[in-house]
Amino acid sequence: GSSMSDARPLRLLALHGYRQSGRRFRQRTGSPRKAPRGRAELVAIDAPHLVPAGGEEASDDDPPRGWWFSGPGAFEASEAAEQPAGLEESLEAVARALEERGPFDGLLGFSQGAALAAMVCALRARGDRRFPVAFAILVAAFASRAPAHLHFYREPIALPSLHVVGDTDAVIAAHLSAELARCFVEPVVVTHPGGHFVPVAAPQKQAYLDFLGRFCPGQGQ
Repeated sequence: GSSMSDARPLRLLALHGYRQSGRRFRQRTGSPRKAPRGRAELVAIDAPHLVPAGGEEASDDDPPRGWWFSGPGAFEASEAAEQPAGLEESLEAVARALEERGPFDGLLGFSQGAALAAMVCALRARGDRRFPVAFAILVAAFASRAPAHLHFYREPIALPSLHVVGDTDAVIAAHLSAELARCFVEPVVVTHPGGHFVPVAAPQKQAYLDFLGRFCPGQGQ
């Protein structure tokens, strides 16, 4: 049809990285110059857990946050945490944001937020109605090594996904992102020469637009 709703941009729920916040993520990715102009609108939320300040500049009004911990108040992506903590609250926070601030079409996740987004994709692909999204863009993502989380990856995740991998990422090594991509059905993988950030140079911007061009608003509902 040609209703007005067809004209709205795709809406993406943005999930920040460990030690970030929604506001910090928006500042880095949300400027009109960087956003895929006119094609997508980003809404960033805060992770529910505060990260204990580790000497870095902690601003009281915007403290660093995380989606889950691999140890008490700490997180290490390569760690096979025996007792990961906090994931359920984060899944609930995402479900609540999708419901209260929606409709959303897809997810954009960075680093630990991308790992969380992949878990949401797995639940969505299995029919979990809390997560009405049609696709995900996963930047510097990884699969959680915690045994309690392995169930997310047991079957191929049948949801369209774009995986953005930094060749020189020193925080989440490129092979970890590639390993997660293989858990998805028909993943689109884009590499860039840089490190641990959301790349917005012309080639990556085109990759986002090409991927987003596959979807229409309202498909995920």
